[in-house]
Amino acid sequence: MKLMFASDIHGSAYYMQKVLDAFVNEQADKLILLGDLLYHGPRNPLPREYDPQKVAKMLNENKQNIIAVRGNCDSEVDQMVLEFPIMQDSLMLFLDKRQVFITHGHLFSLEKPPLLNKGDVLINGHFHIGEIKETDEFIYLNPGSVSLPKNDFRGYIIYRDGTFSLKSFENEIKDMIKIAE
Repeated sequence: MKLMFASDIHGSAYYMQKVLDAFVNEQADKLILLGDLLYHGPRNPLPREYDPQKVAKMLNENKQNIIAVRGNCDSEVDQMVLEFPIMQDSLMLFLDKRQVFITHGHLFSLEKPPLLNKGDVLINGHFHIGEIKETDEFIYLNPGSVSLPKNDFRGYIIYRDGTFSLKSFENEIKDMIKIAE
């Protein structure tokens, strides 16, 4: 199975299209969105081509391929216009005999991790910085923000065959980590 993780779209139709194009080009099975889908938040500038209604339409047209968790900018009003669930704070997957905890990052993060076993994986967005980091206790991944990065990196994470890869929209691998033999 091939999974794609993206985060912090913040209502940008331009970057939502980039995510969808990457999803098609990667031929991923599921797109896992890590929250902050439609609204830009009061502390953020307006992202390029800010159009939450268009983003909602784009997401709804791809609902069969999307799994999502709630970000700190997502609300019940957003859920009313989206045709797939977004209100879960976290979800759990099991990949290659490892627990993978998926969340936005405002409740659980690298500094405030959930209960994990040694070698488990935490994936979150929220901080707008793409990175892969192996700690003494767990593996941490963040795809960064596709629309409002705090550095120059815009991209996503791909999981396939026991490996997580942090990739740019130009298909360059910024970092990777193998979790299975």
